[in-house]
Amino acid sequence: MSTLALTDGAVTGGVIVVGLSFNPNKASALTIESGTLTLDTRTLLAQLKELGATGKHDEIIKIPGTRTKLIVFTGLGQMQKVYAHETLRRAAGAAARALAGSDEATFALPTANIEAVAAIAEGAALGAYAFDEFRGSTKSERKLPLAKIAIHSKFSKKIEAKNALKRAQIIAKYTHLVRDLINTPPSHLTPDTFTKKIAAVVKSAGGASAGLKVSVLNEKQLKSGGYGGIIGVGQGSANPPRLLHITYTPEKSLRKFAFVGKGITFDTGGLALKPAAGMEAMKSDMSGAAAVCGAILAIASLKLPVSIEAWAPLAENMVSDNATRPSDVITIYGGKTVEVLNPDAEGRLVLADALVKAQETKSLDGLVDVATLTGAQVVALGTRTSAVMTNNEAFSAQLLSAATDSGEAFWPMPLPQELRASLDSPVADLANIGERMGGMLVAGLFLKDFVKPEVPWLHLDIAGPAYNESGAHGYTPVGGTGVALRTLLRLVENSIIR
Repeated sequence: MSTLALTDGAVTGGVIVVGLSFNPNKASALTIESGTLTLDTRTLLAQLKELGATGKHDEIIKIPGTRTKLIVFTGLGQMQKVYAHETLRRAAGAAARALAGSDEATFALPTANIEAVAAIAEGAALGAYAFDEFRGSTKSERKLPLAKIAIHSKFSKKIEAKNALKRAQIIAKYTHLVRDLINTPPSHLTPDTFTKKIAAVVKSAGGASAGLKVSVLNEKQLKSGGYGGIIGVGQGSANPPRLLHITYTPEKSLRKFAFVGKGITFDTGGLALKPAAGMEAMKSDMSGAAAVCGAILAIASLKLPVSIEAWAPLAENMVSDNATRPSDVITIYGGKTVEVLNPDAEGRLVLADALVKAQETKSLDGLVDVATLTGAQVVALGTRTSAVMTNNEAFSAQLLSAATDSGEAFWPMPLPQELRASLDSPVADLANIGERMGGMLVAGLFLKDFVKPEVPWLHLDIAGPAYNESGAHGYTPVGGTGVALRTLLRLVENSIIR
């Protein structure tokens, strides 16, 4: 993974990254944004004009330097006195992606404050990513991610800037872990191997000495313990289900949260078999589980004084003679029964078990579940904006504020009570599907049935943003994105200063 450093001196040799913006009120008016670094802007602007530069977002232009080997211009969009942190984050990420194969680069972008330094560091480190674990003969042809990243800023000697870089390094490390898990093929990432990979990472993060502990329930323990949702979804697979539990207990704790992440390591739809087209992306149906695992590890690495419990219900939803049938009735942990009308609405079943279990911890300040839950989320909000549903508007407002800080897009969605009746079942306490229109909201209402009214709860549907099937953009690669980790981390950080 890339290393991060701070600098404020002259830049000679190597690669330098600077910003490029445009003024919409002036024809062909470009501005080079290089922070406190002085450049020969007149000459450079003339070259950029000849190259047809626009300064738009995600634009990358490389030209030979005089004192440096290469100057990379990354688009900042419309010229601003102070650039939004997410603009800087994405511009730095786009440049880092374009510099794959380079050993080092200095990022001289506008840093009006420490938060801007943090954003540039995060974006560059997140953009410097590749997943080549399963390449064979073509691996040698691939360019390695940018190795060394220096942030040029007048704040380079400030302890706050150094702390910001440390945080950015941790965010990148665990976001890369989340992406790696999502990108791993289901032949190599089963419920059991998922737990083993996370256990190994927890150990390398310090384990008990860092306040971290891992426990796993296997299929026999799940069955005897009454986890009907996880068993019902996973019983059709040769790879049995698991329930992964990670706790982080700091020496001093100011808050207590529980995170629950959907962990379907592959989703065929079960006996409600999905169409073949697009099914390969269903290896990403464990993105929620990966996100909550990554988040708790980042929180522990930053030694935040907040207790966290992360739950990852893990299963493969497969077709076999043992698979759950439409109209089967299962019993969720805690006793509620569910008529399974659609085996492809499986994520809510494993989440229900884990949500009920998570609430056995008393005095939670908040419970958050993260899931690639519904195709309806993508229809409603597209592939870059996740949904938030809640039983507590104040808690939702805190999440949305954290998302804004982190640069991840979330949008609040309602849980209309009139849709709840569509989940009624003639033979069980409720059915696992209801009204088709508003399917994302119906799924949220299903989960709400398993949450105590007094527990502040958030449901994050990340179905679209979790897995990028189009082109790379900003700091976001093709494949797993790692969405939700940064927002969960910021939510916890903000809770300390409330």
